[in-house]
Amino acid sequence: MSSASTIPAGPTIRPDIERPAASVVAAAGELPTATLHEAGGRIGVMPSAIKPVAPTFRVCGPAVTVHSPGGDNLWLHRALYVAQPGDVLVVHVSGDYDFGYWGEIMSCAAKARGLAGLVIDGCVRDGGILADFGLPVFARGLCIRGTGKDYGARGWVNFPVVFGDLTVNAGDLIVGDTDGVVAIPRERAEEVVAAAGQREAKEAAILDRIRAGERTLEVYNF
Repeated sequence: MSSASTIPAGPTIRPDIERPAASVVAAAGELPTATLHEAGGRIGVMPSAIKPVAPTFRVCGPAVTVHSPGGDNLWLHRALYVAQPGDVLVVHVSGDYDFGYWGEIMSCAAKARGLAGLVIDGCVRDGGILADFGLPVFARGLCIRGTGKDYGARGWVNFPVVFGDLTVNAGDLIVGDTDGVVAIPRERAEEVVAAAGQREAKEAAILDRIRAGERTLEVYNF
């Protein structure tokens, strides 16, 4: 097998994961994160500090989860070649936020792989370039501090990652927009996306009523 097609392997890498149906992912891509969060019973909120590097960025796809040692991005490089087209890398950096874990080269590699984007609970760099690159990147901010490559450090790919009180599993549905990022459990993705679509239709009707002169007090029976 050529190096170009070899998937990184090891005891802490799971190459095969289950993903939501493509039709569910496509439908979720048209829905706001806040609507998905509410429709699921107010679930799945990733840390509010994680925002799109460019305001126009929107990301949607199955999660490939990465738990990286702090200040080191070797496991992100490995995850790039575990992930499949359409996947979103969801990265935990062990609380060491202020490093530039990702930049132009890694965005280029991810785009070449057909990935849907990156969501990282840490910082990235090359912000001006990333904004024009076309691969959606969601991060805590920008930081120029370089990362290491410790070949002896333990990381995980496609194991559960915990962000505060939220656990994200490999294959969960990830959606990000200007408001932030929501993670929907894979097993509930179809149900939540359908409920979110219904919620959007209901809210559209409410907006029509308000534009016609009704007050929110009466619309919601407050």
